[in-house]
Amino acid sequence: MTSWLVSRIEGFARTQPAQRAVTEGDRVLDYASLWTQANAFAAALHEERFALGDRVALILQNSLEAVVATYGTWIAGGVIVPLNAQAKARDFGPWLRHADARVVVHEAGHGDAESAIDSLPETPLVIVTGAGSAAPGARRWSELLADVPQHAAIDVDTNVLAMILYTSGTTGRPKGVMLSHANLAANVQSIVEYLGLVATDSIVSVLPFYYSYGASVLHTHLAVGARIVIESNLVFPHLMVETMARERVSGFSGVPSTFVLLLNRVPLDQYDLSSLRYLTQAGGAMAPVTTTRLRSALPHARLFVMYGQTEATARLAWLPPDRLEEKLGSVGVAIPGVELEVRDENGRRADAFAVGDVYARGANVMLGYWNDAETTAGVLQDGWLKTGDMGHVDADGFLFLSGRRSDMIKTGAHRVHPKDVEEVIADLAGVGEVAVIGIDDEVMGQVIKAFIVPQAGTDVSTDTVKAHCRERLAIYKIPKFIEFVADLPKTASGKIRRAVLAGSDLREVS
Repeated sequence: MTSWLVSRIEGFARTQPAQRAVTEGDRVLDYASLWTQANAFAAALHEERFALGDRVALILQNSLEAVVATYGTWIAGGVIVPLNAQAKARDFGPWLRHADARVVVHEAGHGDAESAIDSLPETPLVIVTGAGSAAPGARRWSELLADVPQHAAIDVDTNVLAMILYTSGTTGRPKGVMLSHANLAANVQSIVEYLGLVATDSIVSVLPFYYSYGASVLHTHLAVGARIVIESNLVFPHLMVETMARERVSGFSGVPSTFVLLLNRVPLDQYDLSSLRYLTQAGGAMAPVTTTRLRSALPHARLFVMYGQTEATARLAWLPPDRLEEKLGSVGVAIPGVELEVRDENGRRADAFAVGDVYARGANVMLGYWNDAETTAGVLQDGWLKTGDMGHVDADGFLFLSGRRSDMIKTGAHRVHPKDVEEVIADLAGVGEVAVIGIDDEVMGQVIKAFIVPQAGTDVSTDTVKAHCRERLAIYKIPKFIEFVADLPKTASGKIRRAVLAGSDLREVS
C-alpha cells in the first residue's frame, strides 16, 4: 500500500488543492502544487534508474525543496536521509558513505557538501537547489522538475524503511536511526490526537526538519491539511515573533532555549499573538521557572510539555495542559499507543518515586540502527526501547525525568543529575540559562561546575549563586565552580552540548 503520509497529501491535493501547505517568505506551496512537484521529483529519480529502497540524502535548511524532496522520495519508494545542513565535510563524508546515498540534494555553493561528495568512492546523483554555483555534473533542481511526467506512487509495505536520522556527529561511527513508514504514521497519529490538530491550524516552524522534533512538526501538520510557515530568524527572535503575529498562526513549537530566548529578548506583550492556540515544548527538559514564565507571558495558549527521542520517531510522553500546574516538572504520561516503564537496576518495574531507567514500547519505536546490529541490541530488548534516560513516576503515573544516565555526575559516594542543580539555579533572579557538568577531581572523582548565562542588565555573582544553592540543595550538589558565559553551546535542535562544556574555553561575560 502507499505510505500513509503520502496518501494524506494526495487526498488534500484533491479536496483542498488551493489550501496553503508550506510558506517560506514570499514562496508558497499549496497542496496541489506540493503533490505535483513531489510526483515530478519522483519521476525524475526514476529516470535515473532509482530503485526501491535507495537512499536520498538531503543537505538542506528548512525549505520548500526539502518538503518536496521528502515526499517525492517516498512516492518513488525511496528512503530519505536528512542531514544537518550546518555540519562540515568531515561529518557529511562518513554519513553519506554509511548510508550509501544514491542521491544527494544540497544547496548551491555548499562547499562542505561538495567536498564530502568528492571524497566518496562512487559519485551519487547530485541535485542542487538555488541559483548559486554547482559542481560539474550536478543537476539543477529547476531543470530536474521541468516538463517531467507525473509518477504513480510506489506501493510499499508500511514496515519498510522510510527515513534514516543520524543522531551523532562522530566521524568514527555514525548512528543512523531507522524509521519505517509505520513508525512515522504511529507517531503522527498520536500527536495529532492529543494536540487536536485540524486543517485550520497553522504553525511557525523554526525547528530543523533534519531533527526528529522538526520533522514531526512538519508531518503532523501536513497530515491534517494544515499550514507550515518556515521561519529561520532565530538570530533575530523579534522577527520570528513578527512572523507569528503577521501570519496569525495557531501554534508554535520550540526547545527550552527557544522559549528562553523569546522571554529574555522579546517584549511579547507588544505583539498580537491572540491567534495562538497551542505551544509545544520538547528537545530536553525545560526548567519549571521557564514554564511558569511562559504560561504567564502567553496565558491564552495551551502549553504542551512533551518528551521523546529520535529512536521513538519523536514522541513518547505528553503533559496535558490542564495538569501543568499540578504536575510542574513532569513530562506527563505516555502518548496514545505507547507504554512507559521505569525499571530498577535488576530490570524490574520500579516503585513510585524510585529513580530508575526509562523504557518504552510502541509502534513508533525504531526498527534499529542502520547497519549496526550490536548497538541496536543494546537498546532494543524484548520489544522495549531502553531510552538511556533516568527518572521516576509519581503515584498518579506521571513521569519525571532526572537526566541522561551518561550525564550523571559521580562526586565522592554520591550520584548527582545535572537537572537537579540546574532547576535550582534557574530559579534565581537574573539567571537566563544554566548548564551543569561534572569535571575531574583527584579527591572526589568529579566535582560540579555550573555555566551561567546572566539575563541582560542583571547582576548575578558567584557568591549569590552559591548562597542560593546552599539554601536549597544538599551540600554535595552545590557547584564548586561557577563560570559566567555569554552563551551555551547547543546542537541545531537546541540541546546543550555538555561535551563541549567539559573542555570549555567559552568567553566569560564582563
